[in-house]
Amino acid sequence: MDLVGIYQCLCDRTRLRILHLLGQGPLCVCHFQKILQEPQVKVSKHLGYLRARGMVRSDRRGNWMIYSLQAKPSRELAANLACLQDCAREDPVFQRDLERLRKLSPGFAESSPCCRAATVHR
Repeated sequence: MDLVGIYQCLCDRTRLRILHLLGQGPLCVCHFQKILQEPQVKVSKHLGYLRARGMVRSDRRGNWMIYSLQAKPSRELAANLACLQDCAREDPVFQRDLERLRKLSPGFAESSPCCRAATVHR
């Protein structure tokens, strides 16, 4: 991914919040919904945008799509993601996101309360 493409992905606050959370580890869409307090459609749209541009990857686990950062990002992407993690330390929105993440149960699918709830309400 070229530098302009990276900055196009980084120019949206929701995408920045998603990338910041993925810096902590893989998450499923329902985790993002709960943490960001945004509808599934909006979260999925932004995740699709990031995936199409090579910023994140997705893996299917049963009914769940698990998103993570690229295992081997380009030098430019790695530098920008590190800068995001550093800058987000001072932003209260990003800090709230991390607090919500910490409150979620670890794991995915059957072990995750929000994933169980998502299957019950479908």
